Amino acid sequence: MEIGSEMPKVSFKIKIITSILSGTFYAGSLYLLNDYFDEPIYNPTTLAIQGVAFGLFIGFGFPLLMKKYGKKSIHAAGKTIEIELSENETIEYEGPANLFRGVESVGGKLFLTNKKAIFKSHKLNIQTGQTDIDYSSIVEIVSRKTIGIVDNGIRIKTNDGKEFDFVVNDRENWLEKLGEKIA
Repeated sequence: MEIGSEMPKVSFKIKIITSILSGTFYAGSLYLLNDYFDEPIYNPTTLAIQGVAFGLFIGFGFPLLMKKYGKKSIHAAGKTIEIELSENETIEYEGPANLFRGVESVGGKLFLTNKKAIFKSHKLNIQTGQTDIDYSSIVEIVSRKTIGIVDNGIRIKTNDGKEFDFVVNDRENWLEKLGEKIA
């Protein structure tokens, strides 16, 4: 059974926040770039127009493109993921996920087997490989917000002090399934 196979819906509020933050960052970066040249390249009006256009594209245009084309590319990348299972281990649930490894949000799939949680990256990442988390080593599973805004994160804490931060679709379902495994 695949969990979270649908593209998540992005609320209007998140789209507005994303537009404002990305437009401001883009225009601010261009403004700072002006300091490196003898004569400014961008005037304030141009910066404002470019910031608004960029912000609207990132906040509203990009989600539309992902809705139309993203599922195909995510599905294609996810189809090639094969995990290494131990003897008598079977996959019970799976779905697309990201795992933060340092600053990189590594895309791939999260699997729940009868023995452990397994994350396997797809080939489109800098950091690749498989991460296994035995259920017996998990001490806590908590929900978290990605970038402090979006309610799609899960943190798994283990008894050796490691923390694994995931981004998943249908977070509540994942929390329930993981909770059942460690209960």
